[in-house]
Amino acid sequence: MVGVTKPLTPVTSATPPPLPPPPPAELKFEGNPGKNPLGEASFRDMCSRLPSVLARTTRMAWETDRRAVLLLLVCQLLVGAGAAVQLAFTATAMQPVLGSGPAAGRLRAALPALVVIAVAAAVTRVATALSSYADGRITPRLTTGADTALVEAVCRTEAAAYAEPGFADRQEAAEMGVTRSRMMVQDATRFTAALVRMVTAGGVLSVLHPLMFPLLVLAVVPAGAGAVLSARVTYETHYANVGDRTVRQMMRWWSTTPKYSDEVRANGMTGYLLHWYRALSGRIDRRTLTAAPRMLRIVLTSSALGGVFLVGTWATLAWLAVTGRVDLAAAATAVVAVQTSLAALSQLVIHGAAMFHTSLYLADMRSFLDLVQELAPRRGELTAPARVAEIRVDEAVYQYPGKESPAVDHVSLTLRRGEIVAVVGENGSGKSTLTRLITGIYLADKGRVTWDGVDLARADPDTVWARTGLVPQNFAQWPLRARENVTLGQPRTVDDGPVWDALDTVGMRGAIEELPGGLDTLLARELFGGCELSGGQWQRLACSRALYRRPPLLILDEPTSQMDVRGERDVLDALKATAADQITIVVTHQLENTKVADRIVVMRHGRITEQGPYEELAHGGGLFAELLALSKDR
Repeated sequence: MVGVTKPLTPVTSATPPPLPPPPPAELKFEGNPGKNPLGEASFRDMCSRLPSVLARTTRMAWETDRRAVLLLLVCQLLVGAGAAVQLAFTATAMQPVLGSGPAAGRLRAALPALVVIAVAAAVTRVATALSSYADGRITPRLTTGADTALVEAVCRTEAAAYAEPGFADRQEAAEMGVTRSRMMVQDATRFTAALVRMVTAGGVLSVLHPLMFPLLVLAVVPAGAGAVLSARVTYETHYANVGDRTVRQMMRWWSTTPKYSDEVRANGMTGYLLHWYRALSGRIDRRTLTAAPRMLRIVLTSSALGGVFLVGTWATLAWLAVTGRVDLAAAATAVVAVQTSLAALSQLVIHGAAMFHTSLYLADMRSFLDLVQELAPRRGELTAPARVAEIRVDEAVYQYPGKESPAVDHVSLTLRRGEIVAVVGENGSGKSTLTRLITGIYLADKGRVTWDGVDLARADPDTVWARTGLVPQNFAQWPLRARENVTLGQPRTVDDGPVWDALDTVGMRGAIEELPGGLDTLLARELFGGCELSGGQWQRLACSRALYRRPPLLILDEPTSQMDVRGERDVLDALKATAADQITIVVTHQLENTKVADRIVVMRHGRITEQGPYEELAHGGGLFAELLALSKDR
């Protein structure tokens, strides 16, 4: 009897609700590289920083545009002289205006002084306008200089520095210094202009009566102290948020760039990424809002103290006038001088606090640049051979910071011109690290790497990298024209012949010719008029970039992972065609492609376990044979 299969009873239990996403991890800017410069700074220390900031700003501006700096200095003197003339002739004009006699006669008597005041005011306004012009000449170049210095420093530092704890956080803090440098000259100019006006008005007040100026200073000192303390609170909040802001900015780019939009949408990541972004933003906002009560207490206290002393200043002036200790003309001049001094002192406080605030971020930038300078290559001045014939790796060891075991562990290897060497192994076996040692991107912790006997630790790295061509596993897709994506700033001729030759080598001529502008097409879909290539086309273009250089050492790390069969064949044929003139290294997981190699090097746990020709290793019963069998069994 044939059994009858009963249909399965559907499961009726309700699907459990999804778990809420976990909050982002706490991210702090701390550790050995990161130390809050305000952590142990006293109020006196903070105030004493202003002269050095002013001197540094002047020095940087002088190096940028000397004529503009001289113009600024002349303008500052004119502003001060104009303020002094206006106050002095105000007293002269007040004598007849407040005197006796017909109004017309009094005005005629005051007219010469009033004309001088008007001329002085006009000169002051012209000087202020010229100051803005000079600032407009200095600031863009100064900011560009600071930004370029930061980019150059990062580009020239050791690649190993990126693995240093806190390097990314310190770089983000330094970026804020570049941003703040835009206001540096303007704040310094306004600070010194206010200082000149304050000194001028204060001198007039001191002449009128010695009590006036000290009282006026006392009225503004609390505001100055409050501004500096507020800057300290603001910076502490900024400092606490550095880590979160760095990661949030990274996540913002990864979440919104069109390059990864398919992965975000098709994998249902949108909800979690938005939760993650809101959570980080909320944490940043909470720290900022927590600082608000402290800021309020500082402002209320400083304002109250300043108000008490300001009332005392006006009361003293009224008492002096009522008791006849100063005449009415002098009292009227004192009113103008007090108003001028108050305005100047307020500007002095505002821009002095801004300069102090900026100095904190500039200190971060300077500290980062000093760190990068310490980590910059200091390998020697030997010149790498122009056509290297042999590269030797002798007992090389390299261990990444924070790792327990070396990525490359006592590796010895000899590479010769005309040879294609394939490097294979499982993930994490040290293949890419070995190529970085061979190119001098990393320097061995132990052992050495030599090019025709020249130790890379003693060679000028620029001469080494001028002779290498590298296609990394994660290659860049530069938002440049197609031509620059091949030459990348290293054109060999004025015509495009070598560019087309490199594109022909990898089978990309047709794809580039179909673009709207050919070689002049911008390869950035995000920008107006730009076009995009497929992943495989980008990889071919990256290979053409390395082949265009015709380097003595060519390294390709997974060069065909995104290509179709035709593109893969084009690249492998190109390797064989150019192999005689160079040392060629191919890192790959596609073991069938290693047939193109003269020798295969097999790595495991940072060591070389086997090496030899394809047929020998394929039947040798070792790791290569095992991996090859697994690849065919898929």
